[in-house]
Amino acid sequence: MSNDHDKNRPEPRGAGVTRRSILQGALAAGGAVGMAGTSPLIALAQRGGGAANAEAGMGEDPSSNVALQFAHMLNQAKYADLPPKAIEYAKVILASTFASAAAGTTYGSAQIVRDIAKDHGGKPESTIWFDGTKVPANEAARVNAILSDAAASDDSDIRNTAHEGTSLASAGLAVAERAGASGQDLILAMVIGYEAAGRIGAARRGAQRGVHASQIVSFGAVVAAAKLLKCTDQQMAHAINLNGITMGGLGMGTESWSREYMGSNAAYTGVNSALAASKGYEVLTNFLEGRGGFFVTYGGGPKVGTEAVTHPVTEWEITKYLGVKLWPGAHPFSGTVEAAMNAAKQGNVKPEDVAKILVSGTNRTTVQGSRRPANYSDAIHSLPYFVAAAVADKDFTWIHASPSKYKNPVIVGLMDLVEADPAPPAVKYEWGWGGGVTIVTKSGQRFTSSVDAPRGSAPRGIEWSDIDAKYHALMPESKMSAKRIDDTLTMIHGFDKVKNVSELTSLLKV
Repeated sequence: MSNDHDKNRPEPRGAGVTRRSILQGALAAGGAVGMAGTSPLIALAQRGGGAANAEAGMGEDPSSNVALQFAHMLNQAKYADLPPKAIEYAKVILASTFASAAAGTTYGSAQIVRDIAKDHGGKPESTIWFDGTKVPANEAARVNAILSDAAASDDSDIRNTAHEGTSLASAGLAVAERAGASGQDLILAMVIGYEAAGRIGAARRGAQRGVHASQIVSFGAVVAAAKLLKCTDQQMAHAINLNGITMGGLGMGTESWSREYMGSNAAYTGVNSALAASKGYEVLTNFLEGRGGFFVTYGGGPKVGTEAVTHPVTEWEITKYLGVKLWPGAHPFSGTVEAAMNAAKQGNVKPEDVAKILVSGTNRTTVQGSRRPANYSDAIHSLPYFVAAAVADKDFTWIHASPSKYKNPVIVGLMDLVEADPAPPAVKYEWGWGGGVTIVTKSGQRFTSSVDAPRGSAPRGIEWSDIDAKYHALMPESKMSAKRIDDTLTMIHGFDKVKNVSELTSLLKV
C-alpha cells in the first residue's frame, strides 16, 4: 500500500526535510548513547526549549528520548556481566513458571486460549508447553503465559504483585526457540527483562490506581524478546514504545478469568512489539516521557518516570526482588500465612482451643477476602482462609488450593475468628507483604510470630530445595512422565550449558 498521504504532506522546513526523515537520520546515527556519546536526536533535544523540539517534530516539551537511553542501557549488558545469583534466579523462574503452568493445564481459561491458538495454526516456530504443538512465537508466548497465570502459582516481585517471571519465561522461551538461542542467551534476556519491568513499575508509582500489573510485566516480555531478536538500541526503543501504547488492563479483573487473559496478553504484546520493531516498524520516540505519553498517562509523571528507568545499574533487580510462590494463591499474603504457620507450631494449639486469630502488618489493618470462599478464585484471594488453614493444619501447601480444604468445617469455623489486631506488636516491616499473627487461646495464652520477607524471596535467599519441591509437587499435573519431569529439572539446573533452548522445549510434552 502506498504512503501517498505522507508524500503529499507539506514539508515543515526545507525541501526533503520531514519529521520522519529527521527521526530516521538521527536514529541511524544515534546508537552511541551514554558511555559512547550522545546521539544526534538526544543532542537536538538537549539544546533546549521548544525550538529544538519543534525542529525534531516533537512538539513544545523537551524530550531526551528516554526509550533510547533505556534500551541502550539494557542492550549493552552481556552474559559475562551477570552475577551468579542473577543467573541462578533466572533458572529459578523457569522452574517455577513451568510448575505453575503444569497446574494451569487443568483450567478452562487456559484450555480455551490454547485451543484457539492451535485452531489458528501458522508457522511452527515455538512449542506449546505440555502439548508439543508448534505455533508462531507470539501465540506460543500467549498460551504458555496463560497456563502459568491461570494457576496463580508462579512468582511475584517482592515490591508488588506483578508476575514478571511468567511473561519472561513464556515470551523469552518462545522467541529463543524461534531464534535458536542458547541457554545463556535466554538467561541474559530474562535478567534484563526483569530489570525493565521493575523500572516501569517504579515509574508508575504515584499514578491513579486501576491499571492492572500485567502492564508492568509486558515491558519485561518486550525487552527480553527484543534482546533475543538481536534488536539494535533503536529497534528496542521502538519496541518499548510500541508495547507502551498497546498493553493495558484493569485491576478490577483480578478475581476472574480476566486476570490470566491480561497476563497472557502481556506476553503476546511484548513479542509482537519486538517482532514489529525488529522488522523496521517505527513510532514516535518520546512515547514514554512526552506530553500525553506513558509516564503522564499511567505513571507519576515525566520526571519520576525518567529517573526510574534511566538510573545506572548497580545491582540487578532480579537478585533483590524476585519472590517465588511456595504455596498457592495471592503472594501478598505469603508473609502472613508463614507467620500463622509459625505461631501454630509454636503453640501447638488445637483448633477447638482457639479464641481469636489476630493479624497485623503494614497492609493488614483490615482483613481482606471472603470468609466463605465458594471457589478457587475466592480462596486464593482470602486472607481469612490462608490464616485459618495455616492454624488448623500448621502448614499451608499446594493441597490447600482445593475444595476439600477451603470447605473443611474446621477451617471454615476458624475463618470467623480472624480479625485485624487492635494493638499490633511494634514490628517494623521493610516489605509491604510483611505480616504478623497472634493466636489467642480460650485460656488466654498468646502465640505470636512475624515474617517480613517470606520464604522463597530474594531478601531471604531462594533455596533450590524449595523450588525442586514445588516442581515435583505441581509438574505431575502436566501428565508428563516422572522421568521427563526429572530430566527437565536437571536441564534447568544446568541451563547455562544448554546450546539450544529447543533441547528443553522438545521435552515439554506428554
